Amino acid sequence: MAIKGVLREELQNSLQMKKRYEEELAKLPKGSLIKKKIKGHDYYYVVLREKSKVKFIYKGRKLPLDVVKKYSEAKKLRAKYRNLLSQVKEQISFLKRSLKNGTKAS
Repeated sequence: MAIKGVLREELQNSLQMKKRYEEELAKLPKGSLIKKKIKGHDYYYVVLREKSKVKFIYKGRKLPLDVVKKYSEAKKLRAKYRNLLSQVKEQISFLKRSLKNGTKAS
């Protein structure tokens, strides 16, 4: 009985973590910044996916350094949160299966 309580508590914690990770992902700017060299000139684009299509949005020939850093940092954070989200989803699935299987034995 005590184990079920611990599993339920851990499931609730995992669900809260999942929600927080999804909220943090939603706060990040959409897409990734890329630089294309065309005829010797650099052009910046934001690349994002809309449904099944990849969309390029022109941002200009020169961008402030803080904008470039913002997109670079967002890319790293997005990868981090997606990894954490994947892990917590696996944990939630495991905990739900454990609780389901545990109730049959009781």
